[in-house]
Amino acid sequence: MVQDPIAGESGSTYAPLTPVPDSRRAFKTGDAFALWFSLGIGLLVAQAGALLVPGLSLPHALLAILIGSVIGVVLLALAGVIGTDTGLAAMSSLRPTLGVRGASIPAVLNMIQLVGWGSFEVIVMRDSADALSKQAFGFSAPLIWTVIFGVLATLLAISGPLSFVRRFLRSWGIWLLLAGAAWLTYAVLAQHDLGALMRRPGNGEMPFGGAVDLVVAMPLSWLPLIADYTRFGRKAGETFRGTILGYGIANIWFYALGAVYGLAAGGGDALLTTALAQAGGGLALLLVLIDEIDNAFADVHSAAVSTGTFWTRASVPLLSAAFGALCTLIALIVPMAKYQNFLLLIGSVFAPLFGVVLVDHFIVRKRRIEAAALADTQGRYGFSGGWHVSAFIAWAVGIAAYQAINQWLPNLGATLPALVIGALCYLALVSTRKQAYA
Repeated sequence: MVQDPIAGESGSTYAPLTPVPDSRRAFKTGDAFALWFSLGIGLLVAQAGALLVPGLSLPHALLAILIGSVIGVVLLALAGVIGTDTGLAAMSSLRPTLGVRGASIPAVLNMIQLVGWGSFEVIVMRDSADALSKQAFGFSAPLIWTVIFGVLATLLAISGPLSFVRRFLRSWGIWLLLAGAAWLTYAVLAQHDLGALMRRPGNGEMPFGGAVDLVVAMPLSWLPLIADYTRFGRKAGETFRGTILGYGIANIWFYALGAVYGLAAGGGDALLTTALAQAGGGLALLLVLIDEIDNAFADVHSAAVSTGTFWTRASVPLLSAAFGALCTLIALIVPMAKYQNFLLLIGSVFAPLFGVVLVDHFIVRKRRIEAAALADTQGRYGFSGGWHVSAFIAWAVGIAAYQAINQWLPNLGATLPALVIGALCYLALVSTRKQAYA
């Protein structure tokens, strides 16, 4: 049964296993664009761009950014279409692929990684805001900043994606982001000789394949949660176009901005925040910092939705409040640098998984689901006791490929090859075992 709206028309929340009805799907192309443009802009994206130089020359870094963004954003948009096709939350939409019980495995992993990244986002916002307040006012209060950003992210997560996009982003948030991004772009062009930066050679420390992989990884990091938002899309075509344009423009823009600022600051991301702050007296950086709240919002909200796929009696708004409080607490007491490798390890499992999911949805099942069978271990998606063995074998092969490539062929980049290998392995297994799909 569909839950009642919790915050009026634009704040509606639906149970993760309940498809959003057509009458309540409000997202158009512009809504999808606003959401994914906003989520594509951020300090972490710029910092990732700064890591490309001076390992690569700026022209080669920009080429890697373009290629990686196109590949990553197309895959992200296709995953978004799954949400619009099914009306299901991201982890719920995995049940037809992994099985009714099998889908709980990535749901738990996703919940863990989102709590980690949500806490990390709060830390990034706190540290950046504290640095800006020191620079402008000589005022430092990391505890206060942590609580402020944690509370804001939690309140947005409780309100739900419809409220966030239509009341905040479409109304005025998107214009703040555009203003901040435009000012940072103007500042770097006005203060630095772009031609001289373009002529500066790279030192060869960053392989081109690794650079493309680094760029691809950013849009693919949203694969486990994009359907939590695109399930509110009206039409698959609108979702696809809005996601590609919104996230694609933002990803290319801020990766490139980070590469230029990083190179101008001496390479790498260590001096990036200082360089950005100095570029506009901190105002543009402050606007971008405000945008980081939506990343924390997405982490908190989707952690709640993922949990709701296997704890079906829990309320998503209440779970959002609990996870928001948890992320804030972790940001206050835990040195997150110690957990970065652990979080990256968990995140690496989702690229091969979505290789399996994408081919299953678009090729094997031809974009069709039976919503009534999503909770039935004896139904179409029950497979073997609720587990789809073929999907798990292909997923495991993809994970093994990721680790092997990362270990022995690091210059190649592991994310995209692991996704492709997982997808091809699944197709081979399904074809061999002659799985029956209507």
